[in-house]
Amino acid sequence: MSKKSHTHIENPPGGDSPDLDAVELSPEDAAEAAAAKRAKAETIGRYVAMFMMPLIMVGMMVTGYLGTMHAPSPNNMPIAVIGSSAQADQFVGALVASNPDAVNVRNVDSAASARQLVIDRDVSGAVYIADGSATVFTASAAGSSQASVVKAMLAPHVLAEGLTLQTEDLVPLPATDAAGLGAMFLATALVMAGYLPFSMVLSNSPELLRFRRAIPLLAGWAALVAALVWTVTGPILGVVQGHAMAVLGIAWLGVFAIGSVQLLLTRFLGPMATIAAMLFLTVLGMPASNMSMSVYTMPGFFTFLHSILPTPAIGEALRSALYFDGAGVWPHLLVLIIGGVLALMLTLAVDARKRRSNPNATGPKPSIPSLHGGPRPKSRFWRYGALLLFPLGMVTMMISVMLGAMSAPMPQNMPIAIVGTTVAQAQQAVDGLDENMPGLFELRAVDSTEEAHAQVQDRTVTAAFVLPSAEKPAATLVTNQAGGSSAQQVVTAVFGQVAAGLKVDMVGDEIAPLHSNDTMGSVSMYIAMGWILAGFMIIIVGANAAPKSRPLPKLVPIVAAWSVFISAVLWLIAGPITGSVDGHFWQLWGVGAIAVFAVAMFSAVVERLIGMLSIIPVIGLMMLVGVPASGGGLSVYMEPEIFRVLHGILPMPAAVESVRSILYFGADTVGHHLLTLGFWGVGSLIVLMMIDKIKPPRTELHPIDPDEAQPAVAPAREAVSA
Repeated sequence: MSKKSHTHIENPPGGDSPDLDAVELSPEDAAEAAAAKRAKAETIGRYVAMFMMPLIMVGMMVTGYLGTMHAPSPNNMPIAVIGSSAQADQFVGALVASNPDAVNVRNVDSAASARQLVIDRDVSGAVYIADGSATVFTASAAGSSQASVVKAMLAPHVLAEGLTLQTEDLVPLPATDAAGLGAMFLATALVMAGYLPFSMVLSNSPELLRFRRAIPLLAGWAALVAALVWTVTGPILGVVQGHAMAVLGIAWLGVFAIGSVQLLLTRFLGPMATIAAMLFLTVLGMPASNMSMSVYTMPGFFTFLHSILPTPAIGEALRSALYFDGAGVWPHLLVLIIGGVLALMLTLAVDARKRRSNPNATGPKPSIPSLHGGPRPKSRFWRYGALLLFPLGMVTMMISVMLGAMSAPMPQNMPIAIVGTTVAQAQQAVDGLDENMPGLFELRAVDSTEEAHAQVQDRTVTAAFVLPSAEKPAATLVTNQAGGSSAQQVVTAVFGQVAAGLKVDMVGDEIAPLHSNDTMGSVSMYIAMGWILAGFMIIIVGANAAPKSRPLPKLVPIVAAWSVFISAVLWLIAGPITGSVDGHFWQLWGVGAIAVFAVAMFSAVVERLIGMLSIIPVIGLMMLVGVPASGGGLSVYMEPEIFRVLHGILPMPAAVESVRSILYFGADTVGHHLLTLGFWGVGSLIVLMMIDKIKPPRTELHPIDPDEAQPAVAPAREAVSA
């Protein structure tokens, strides 16, 4: 047992205490003090990372989505106008004067030229004015939302000029992909497949990042993903018909190009490469993609990003192959080819420079022992298998669950009230409509307009169709746009045809129109997504960055504080920062804190059981299943019936409906949804207590073999630094 040498200190005359700063510590004591100081700094750093990483990722995503997509409006949208007649000139003048920043008008000589510009996607739409009528040309295959925006923008001006309005869809979407979501979800899944693998490899098995290993692995992974997405979207779901080689080629190139860029980013940014990928591929990439919403409804900067980012390149290349027989595909493929080649060349240059400056570099060390939360697997087969399972599971769920739920939106037993002067009259109309539209609607006979209004207001029914009467010869359609804009659009179109069949006019009665800062009705979904992700992220980051936070006595107050904090941050983003929400602070803050806490507790249960692999079931259930079940983007009455059941069970629908209720309906159903969130939160907390009673949580990561953490020095030509 070693003895420590101590310095004897005598008090100076006068009895004053010695100057402790001048005391010389023994080497052993100095080493212990330095180690304690380092340990304290590391602990503080870990807890800071536990909060900062989720804050950056969640804040970045919600700010990006709400800032660009809460109220899209035309912005320099290219529109072709055929001819230069006085009537056409007058129409253009009125169109430009109404909003000079909305359109970029091109005059063309012939209808054939205009049609070709629309088909080539050089313009968003075209209008041909002749003989007292105006024909608006669009191509829904270039984006159904864009076609809707063009018609909504041009139609009022056409009618104001006293012209007869006609529309022509030059390139309609195929019946197997009527919503045009095939290319969008394919692109989203491929982007995810491109950046996820290397992000996990860096922390768990960094030896795979060596250039000579990474490139063959990336090529094989890209081929596997390409085959997977084609199999799911083609033979299984039937969304994509034909175009097998084109889809396989674009998918492989997209994954390989993004993976190449991600490999380069890991050299510079290490674990923070994931943040960079999210910023450019998702936060900026999705609004710029032109997939869900027209890029000409985004701020002007996104039209530039549309031409250089990989997310738009993959989406537009797939759109060209699937809907336009490959026309216009090469500019988008060149973005991927050039980006991938440049990334590989830069990676080689960075590696060569680091080899010259440090020939004995050994590369990064693993920081996460295993993805399943247990000891580090002795076999590389199992370790690499877990690395494969994680991104493969995420991609599979994205392309199967979300696309499967939303690819063919069609009303299925959507509840509609039919209002007559008597129940018998209403029932007679119900019987006739049921015979002509079997399975589309669940029609309910009502004899009171006030009762129908109340049912539409409380979302018991989606809409109410009031039959014409002697007092009111026109039919009335009572709708609830804030309760679900997609359902409102469908019932307006269908019952407009019903009224036409009855040879009566139809007037609208909108009881809850969307706010001007929420024109798509998507604000509630994006806020709820922020809550869900915030609850999950604090657990998955904390378990690995600060494992000492895992015991419940520490975890519960940390998560409670985080829930209160991040809910306030998300309100700031939705309110003052992006202008998506006006007021409602206390209600949104309170419900948000409860939602974040509930999801965090459930995430902690799954993390206790399977470690970082909990990302698959938690994100799968809470987001990839939760979003279709929420009704935030598409009505649950236009999806498979299982999502109607899940709508009343999962936290995501409860969060979306809570926000919707607060913003539009005086918080009428918030109490019910808080019970759902409370069940998940309290139930998960009880399960956590039971798990911890049986097996107390580890507060340190499992050890990594020192020989693996500090690999032997490789020859200079093989050594690669991260």
